Amino acid sequence: MRNTVISLLAVLFGLLAGAILMLVTGHQPIEGYRFLIEGGLKSPERIGNTLATGTPLIFTGLSVAFAFRTGLFNIGAAGQMLVGGFCATAAGLTLDWSRPVLLPLMVVVGFLGGALWAFIPGIMKAKFNVHEVVSTIMMNWVAYWTIYYAVPAYLKADYLETESRPLPDYASLKAPFLSDMFGGSYVNLGLFFAVAAVIIIAFIINKTTLGYELKAVGFNRHAAEYAGIPVSRSIILSMLISGGLAGLGGVAQYAGNAANIQIGILPTQGYDGIAVALLGANSPAGVLISALFFGLLYSGRGFMNAMTEIPPEIADSIIAIIIYFAATSVLMDRLIRWFAGRRRPASPRDAVSGKEKG
Repeated sequence: MRNTVISLLAVLFGLLAGAILMLVTGHQPIEGYRFLIEGGLKSPERIGNTLATGTPLIFTGLSVAFAFRTGLFNIGAAGQMLVGGFCATAAGLTLDWSRPVLLPLMVVVGFLGGALWAFIPGIMKAKFNVHEVVSTIMMNWVAYWTIYYAVPAYLKADYLETESRPLPDYASLKAPFLSDMFGGSYVNLGLFFAVAAVIIIAFIINKTTLGYELKAVGFNRHAAEYAGIPVSRSIILSMLISGGLAGLGGVAQYAGNAANIQIGILPTQGYDGIAVALLGANSPAGVLISALFFGLLYSGRGFMNAMTEIPPEIADSIIAIIIYFAATSVLMDRLIRWFAGRRRPASPRDAVSGKEKG
């Protein structure tokens, strides 16, 4: 409950700061927020686009949150997402299989690609105690330059060397029935995979022995080792699952929201996943809600700018401020405790204690 209050306060403070920025720049906050919300929710098409925008964020948010819950700080979701998306794209472009067989295979391949990219930081952490923050950041850039080379070399489009060939319809997560349901939006089957991932991760963390062991290692590595839990194996397995989830985000982005993969771009959803996890209090359900909220902000900022000329950077500032307050959860928790203490009436025992001290 306290984590929920902290997340809501972070959102509230972010929106208040955004309102102040709008006033300072000579715009009406109420009007700005109205168009921001309308931009994401005004029509079935915009709702679908908001869901599609939030889908990769669900995967990367789950990736970061899962690592957090097991005591690891995975900042490599961007690289893992890129590699997972590349592997799925390569499978879709090279295999001429039927759609019911090819799509599940692409999902599996995307998961394995992201997991493989997280395996290296995981084993370096487990065997040599190399901090995962450093190693995952480095792996992001290894992924960036690897894809920069591999796409033009093996998957190059007919006329552009900066992107891969477009995926055929049978290798895409796009679904006409979903698009028609949401007024022609680009929402796709990746949303169903994302919801399934939320349910599965919640079950693993809260209902399985594996989840208990991984959380125990996260709480206290030495105590877990003393209790007989294989710490090194748990660290590596945690990074594999975390990286695999980020890889699924790449599948949703490059085979769902888009139709190909471009070079020279490190997906921002990987870093946004950190914000999604923080705002969602590292819980799977919280990540789902947080990701869709960020999807709303990203979808609506363009419409807000078009209708009011409020700079879209203000929406980015709102997101940044929300992240800041979500990250300072310790201070927020102290603020809540202080406010609750002031509102709670003094008990007779407190009064007697006060007299004795006097």
